[in-house]
Amino acid sequence: MAKKKSSEPAVPGAPKKLNKKEYEKELERLQTELVAMQEWIKKTGHRVVVIFEGRDTAGKGGVIRRITYQLNPRFCRVVALPAPTDRQRSQWYFQRYVSELPAAGEIALFDRSWYNRAGVEKVMGFCTQAEYDYFMRVCPQLEKNLVADGIILIKYWLSVSDEEQRRRFQGRIDDPARRWKLSPMDMEAQSRWVDYAEAKDQMFAFTDTKENPWYVVDAENKKSARLNLISHLLSMVPYESVDHEEVVLPPRQDRSYERPPIDSQSFVPHAYDVC
Repeated sequence: MAKKKSSEPAVPGAPKKLNKKEYEKELERLQTELVAMQEWIKKTGHRVVVIFEGRDTAGKGGVIRRITYQLNPRFCRVVALPAPTDRQRSQWYFQRYVSELPAAGEIALFDRSWYNRAGVEKVMGFCTQAEYDYFMRVCPQLEKNLVADGIILIKYWLSVSDEEQRRRFQGRIDDPARRWKLSPMDMEAQSRWVDYAEAKDQMFAFTDTKENPWYVVDAENKKSARLNLISHLLSMVPYESVDHEEVVLPPRQDRSYERPPIDSQSFVPHAYDVC
């Protein structure tokens, strides 16, 4: 009996098994679909907000880079806010996040979001119990109001095990090119694994609503997580193909002009010649 191709599921409903080449081909197909989605969003004036949360090293940055790879950055922004300033701490908590919401035809990808209050701020004691309780009461209503105003809101939680997170942290420690990703907060998170797990469960209890649910992504395998998340994201936006006018290159201008000698310019040294 002939052996099944690796891309075929073993049983109905099972995930497809992809090799590296098949993964790259499918990722390219999904990225092309993301372009079609963005064109529809631009044409129709829709506003899309996608929130990415999860443990450190879960792969949020990686999947966001794959999503934005082919997209027009003028209409798709990544929001990754630093720690708030003293002035921002005195403002309404949601204020600096609300100012980052998209206008018509735009996509805003939040690499962490207002849910910082339910996670790191709660666990590390960066907010008071009263501030935390206020967040839990107001957040579901705020999100409900965003959707009522026409925003498409999608929330992803990337889930990774303790063992896999430790392996990825060690990988960052051993790799000089990725060591910058480590912070004292990351090390503290390891020692507070259970505290973070409890905070996440409490956050879901309040904010995993029927109107605005959390979608959990199994991120043990980064490549699988990327394909699964992007595929799901495409299914959450009711985009359609946008017709384009035929583009024809105009003839090149035909006018006499003598350019300056090429040796008058400073060139970058030709150190590489890729075949």
